[in-house]
Amino acid sequence: MRSILTTCGYCGCGCNLYYVEQDGEIISVLPKADHPVSRGKLCIKGWTGHNFVRHPDRLRQPLIRDAKGGLVPALWDKALSLVTARLHKIAGESGPESIGVLSSARCTNEENYLLARFARAAVGTPNIDHCARL
Repeated sequence: MRSILTTCGYCGCGCNLYYVEQDGEIISVLPKADHPVSRGKLCIKGWTGHNFVRHPDRLRQPLIRDAKGGLVPALWDKALSLVTARLHKIAGESGPESIGVLSSARCTNEENYLLARFARAAVGTPNIDHCARL
């Protein structure tokens, strides 16, 4: 077993924690006792945020709908091209303001920032919402 010091990616606090790894798999998490922010404690996301890494339901490649409406695996290039074409179609018909983007507190700060940048710069919409805005 080995412990890997890292920074929790779930919020802006920057708590330090150790991932305890055995045979290439994270088996537990421990807070860094002398960290000035977390002070040896973690929130629920810090304690359990690693569980998705090897979860059997985790998506590992894009899925697109086939002609019958079922989901089938696709290559990244094909999936991204399909999303791009559909967003261009919506924006062309109704304008980019008709597109809205939803983010999540389950995303890291960096992911939320990138999504907001994508919405404003790439899509051209000001319509961005997040579940933690209240």
